[in-house]
Amino acid sequence: MPGIDDVARLAGVSTATVSRALSGNGPVSERTRARVADAAAALGYVVSSDASSLASGRTRNIGVVVPRLNRWFFTAVIEGAERELLRRGYDLTLYNLSGDGEERRRVFDHHLLRNRVDAVIAVALALDEDEVSRLLSLGKPIAGVGGPLPGASAITIDDVAVARVATEHLLSLGHRRIAHVGGSEEYDLEFHTPGNRRLGYESALRDAGITPDPSLFRGSDFTIPGGHAAAIELLAGADERPTAVFAASDEMAIGCILAARELGLTVPGDLSVIGVDDHPLAAFFGLSTIAQYPERQGEEAVELLVQSIEDVRRRSGPRGSATAGRRTDAGTAAPVTVPVSTDLVVRASTSAPDPALQALSADSPNER
Repeated sequence: MPGIDDVARLAGVSTATVSRALSGNGPVSERTRARVADAAAALGYVVSSDASSLASGRTRNIGVVVPRLNRWFFTAVIEGAERELLRRGYDLTLYNLSGDGEERRRVFDHHLLRNRVDAVIAVALALDEDEVSRLLSLGKPIAGVGGPLPGASAITIDDVAVARVATEHLLSLGHRRIAHVGGSEEYDLEFHTPGNRRLGYESALRDAGITPDPSLFRGSDFTIPGGHAAAIELLAGADERPTAVFAASDEMAIGCILAARELGLTVPGDLSVIGVDDHPLAAFFGLSTIAQYPERQGEEAVELLVQSIEDVRRRSGPRGSATAGRRTDAGTAAPVTVPVSTDLVVRASTSAPDPALQALSADSPNER
């Protein structure tokens, strides 16, 4: 296997010049850089990633931390991030926090430091103050996806606005008795998103002159079985069942559709259902939803972080220059928020309510 000495001999330069030319760090004329590149290509020489990281101070590796891997949103964010990282010549190292407290602590105390990542993407994480402090102490660019992370930049959708749009869609069709399947109290403490979506749902009702009815809310876990169980509670044996349901995720909305069918109800004839996500199964079930494009959120996180890494490198100067020894703490740079657009996607699961059902709900106590 050819080494750096072989490239230097063929190009007629020193090994130090080869290193500078191939790493992009240090003064090398374009003619010499081209000669070195041609020699490396002719010999089939590939720069060692370890050697390159030592020379440049960068690993070209981004750490992605997720709370678990069995959720569609998390894996979709990872797919988008990985695709963009590969396009930019970066590697991805994944850290799953689904283990016990000791394993979670090791991720923050050891793994992120040991693997020398250039930046960190935290996906839908609710961290305690100590974990946030340890993450920021890395001095690396950090971006949160799927929820805010104190002191870090964020790629985010407006969950309150998303819920308002979904609820307003049902209201525009004529529904007045609208149920909400959201996150349980435990789930909301972990991810925060469910609480914001409930706020948006309730604010849309109030703006329409409807007082939110607590009996029309069920907390769940953002899964199909969880949505199914919540819908059974809402619909089975109810004297005044809702004519529509806004579910805080598509998986829970699909569970609601399956529960309605199990109880002999038609969707959307007896019950309209709308979710959030545009999950791959949404079109199959004809589910109206708010598309939030998680893969795009992963791509946006990578774009933000790579730009921050490049900005730091430009400010620090090339290795060996007068500015190279100065500490640039990228992790304490002013955080920014990058909003990601969402879209209402109307399919077959929502329609105007049955006039007979609507007449029954007109006297509902949640009407002002």
